[in-house]
Amino acid sequence: MKLHLANSPGQNRVTAYGPGYITVNGVRHDTHLLMTAETVTAWEIDAFESLTREHFRSLGALAPEIVILGTGAVQRFPRPDHTRGLLEAGVGVEIMDTAAACRTFNILVSEGRRVVAAILLG
Repeated sequence: MKLHLANSPGQNRVTAYGPGYITVNGVRHDTHLLMTAETVTAWEIDAFESLTREHFRSLGALAPEIVILGTGAVQRFPRPDHTRGLLEAGVGVEIMDTAAACRTFNILVSEGRRVVAAILLG
């Protein structure tokens, strides 16, 4: 699906997504991603089932106010003890399918929120 949003210079926006890819500012990525308004990096994770507490701890190190986890084609919830550290630190955690996570990321970035999106391809 292609998304049409006005880009603000220096801000990442998901411009398209589909099975096995995400396009950020017109650049196609075929790997799981970690995104902020300023950065896009490959997320070194094999699959949803390999998520650990350490993955979420590393997200907290990025100092977000909210973390969005895109779990692929369907919404799946990680173990509660994996996200507990973020929640105890006052970081919001939203779990959704990857399509919803892409749309939500764009909205939160446009609002100037400190958001980290951890996106698993589906």
